[in-house]
Amino acid sequence: MLKKTIASLMMLAMVFAFSNPVNAQEESKDYNMWESMMFTADYTQLKTFSENMRKHNETYHSEGPYKATIYNISTGPNAGKMIWQMGTMMLKHNDSRPGANGHDVDWRDNVMPYIKEIHTIEYWSQDDKKSNTSMLTGPEVKYPILYIRYFEISDDHDYTMNNIFEKVSKTFKALDGENPWGLYYNAFLQGDLGRHVAAVSFMKNWAEMDEDRNFKATFKKLYGDDQWETFIDTLDDTFSNRWDEIWEYNKHLSGD
Repeated sequence: MLKKTIASLMMLAMVFAFSNPVNAQEESKDYNMWESMMFTADYTQLKTFSENMRKHNETYHSEGPYKATIYNISTGPNAGKMIWQMGTMMLKHNDSRPGANGHDVDWRDNVMPYIKEIHTIEYWSQDDKKSNTSMLTGPEVKYPILYIRYFEISDDHDYTMNNIFEKVSKTFKALDGENPWGLYYNAFLQGDLGRHVAAVSFMKNWAEMDEDRNFKATFKKLYGDDQWETFIDTLDDTFSNRWDEIWEYNKHLSGD
């Protein structure tokens, strides 16, 4: 099964030219990637953890590719955990990431003792062509709620994925108003976690989830009424599993 999954992902990379680290470096000098660490804080020491994490991020992760952002996971099986995210970056930035000038000692002595468990460290690269994220640029976080849908690619129908996300991308871009949406690929295999792809809708508040964005109607307008059911069937065939998480931006811990 592992060999089959690896072969499938390699085929996807070759055929569809993902914005993964390898292809991105071959095709262009720059690409957008984030390091994402999921962890559980020691809930008996939250006050100390909060103070120390904020100070660490203010001191060592305040700008550039090493800029850190913290999110609280609010829904799903990982609810209660947190995300420490660094970027945007490229893999080469790991060669010069903060380490000297007290960074590693501060992380070891003042942050790690208050982290109960680190669950995963992943690298997610953005598909810049399909994503609709230009409105996110700027020093301030305008969309603090992230609606994330994870996808596990089916071994038998992975060749249809590119077409699906092309349609989703064009539909989001055709919606009225601003609809920031991003598509991200996990740079490294995660074994049984199955976190291959993530689609993210960025929102200003929870109330936006109650609004009808007319995605279905817009899709039908672009591709025809008879294509909706085919799209849904292909979606079900392409992915063996899908699930959602809501992340909330934690301004205090981010050091902002």
